[in-house]
Amino acid sequence: MENSKHYELTLRAFLLGILLSSVMAAANVYLGLKAGMTVSASIPAAVMAMGVLRLFPRRGSIFESNLVQTAASAGESLAAGIIFTMPALVIAGIWKTFDFWITSLIALTGGVLGTLFMIPMRKVFVVENKELAYPEGLACAEVLRAGEGENASGAALVFGSLVVGGLFKFAGSFLGFFKSSLEAAVLLGQRVFFIGCDVSPALIAVGYIVKLHIAILIFMGGALAWLVGIPLLGKASGDPVESAWHLWSTQIRYMGVGAMAVGGLASIYRVRAGLAAAFQEIKKQFSGGSAAGLEERERDMRGSTILALSALCILMIIGIYHHVTQDWPVTLTAAASMVVLSFFMTAVASYIVGLVGNSNSPVSGMTITAVLVTGGLLYILGFSGANGILATLGVAGIVCCVACTSGDVCNDLKTGYLIGASPRRQQWMQVAGVLAGAFVLAPVLIAMHEGSLRMGGTGIGGRDYPAPQANLFANLTRGFFGGGSLPWNMIAMGCGVGVLILILDAVLGRQGSRFRMHLMPVAVGIYLPFGLSVPILIGGLLSQWVGYRSWGAEKESNHKRGVLVSSGMIAGESLVGVALAILAYFGIGGLGIAARMGLSSGGVELLSAGALAAACLLFYRWSFPKK
Repeated sequence: MENSKHYELTLRAFLLGILLSSVMAAANVYLGLKAGMTVSASIPAAVMAMGVLRLFPRRGSIFESNLVQTAASAGESLAAGIIFTMPALVIAGIWKTFDFWITSLIALTGGVLGTLFMIPMRKVFVVENKELAYPEGLACAEVLRAGEGENASGAALVFGSLVVGGLFKFAGSFLGFFKSSLEAAVLLGQRVFFIGCDVSPALIAVGYIVKLHIAILIFMGGALAWLVGIPLLGKASGDPVESAWHLWSTQIRYMGVGAMAVGGLASIYRVRAGLAAAFQEIKKQFSGGSAAGLEERERDMRGSTILALSALCILMIIGIYHHVTQDWPVTLTAAASMVVLSFFMTAVASYIVGLVGNSNSPVSGMTITAVLVTGGLLYILGFSGANGILATLGVAGIVCCVACTSGDVCNDLKTGYLIGASPRRQQWMQVAGVLAGAFVLAPVLIAMHEGSLRMGGTGIGGRDYPAPQANLFANLTRGFFGGGSLPWNMIAMGCGVGVLILILDAVLGRQGSRFRMHLMPVAVGIYLPFGLSVPILIGGLLSQWVGYRSWGAEKESNHKRGVLVSSGMIAGESLVGVALAILAYFGIGGLGIAARMGLSSGGVELLSAGALAAACLLFYRWSFPKK
């Protein structure tokens, strides 16, 4: 296929990409604050693009759909970068609520830098590297190639499950028929034993997408923290459930900090060869190489354009840092740290996405590294107080957006490479998606935080929206600059756990075991609420069961159907969650129909468990085509 014979960058593709970027950004803000993770939007966006474009008299081309998913996934990745870091400023007490312009401009500049920094590395990581499989990029390319016959059914699955996920969230959070979580705990002596499960189809969908292997590792981390760590390391009194939460939030979760720090360093070590090759390629590109005579599928954005836009972004970031700190030494130190760490993490994120996919990229570990390096540097130089926290989290925000966006654009460029698309058009579409998504995030964050508080909830950082990574970064920066103290013994213990897991993984690798002990999912499980890891495990088991019940070529086809159902469920629950947050912001709360009908707490819990079981059944049934 030659690009000249197919339309690609059209007005309808541009507008649809911008719309889906905004929608995916909003949906992933909700999911990330609740679950501590986001999922790649590439495949559902590609399916929705094909479904919408085929409604036009001139049906959409594969290249149009590819550009739409490129822009849409930009919004999703940007959401991850912001929600992991900016809420930490609210949690740390520096902000009362989210600053629209600072949040939006950090998202914008970080997202654009992530795209620009990755472009010179495209040849090294996307075209020439045979070690990197790009599982999600390959899957998205297969979806795009699937043909017109599957587009309608795939789009119907996404939209149908979107409606179901939205209705589930509406019935639970607004009508009050379901509880958000089922949990119980008992005290044996002074030891507390806790078990819980969130009632959320979106979390089941996350487990389905990441599959059983990763789901087991996340659950293992949760079990290590809640079923082993809390009973062994903590003494409790009073209400068992509250005691368990207190022990986890103040002590046990910091094991995850240590484990993720070790995981981040291990990830950097693994990509050392790729980093060296990437630097050589960058040197070659900016020493006078010409793009004349290259085919469209080989053309990147011009080097001069990359340099000019990068310089503009860096100047804007320096302006942001000075605006919030009013201190030039802090500003320049933070800016220098940001540039070095961002460029470094671009290569790390791109390499890891090629190995394990965008959804499994350990962005949290990279951002923890940025927080520790920047915070430690500023602390050594004698900076303290609110300026130290603002500068450190400002660097973390940019670096996290860079890591998320660069990994996403690398994944999208692999999809484009496989189908013969134009890299430079994808790169410009990624920038457009960042521009669209950047200004959606702050309003959604404000609505969710203030809406929760107005309804008597805890806001972002509490039980309503745990925001585990942001809580973590807030506590780290308070430990450096806020006069707070960190449980360094738990962090050290987590480092030890991380080293042991790396050793175990190396042993399994040498033995040729198919099951590997990847450190990052275990660390994520440690610092996530246990109720989140249970439905994620259920989703992984469902994915495995669908594969077991399928035969031959049906296995891959049925799993793709399940991924589409999962994507729709996540989008539906997330978007309704955002809509309810906006209603709460304007003082419109839930109806609590179950309580008004006199339904007991046990009855509501039984109804909640039944609804979760029904959602599992729906996942299973829709993963198979109708006979």
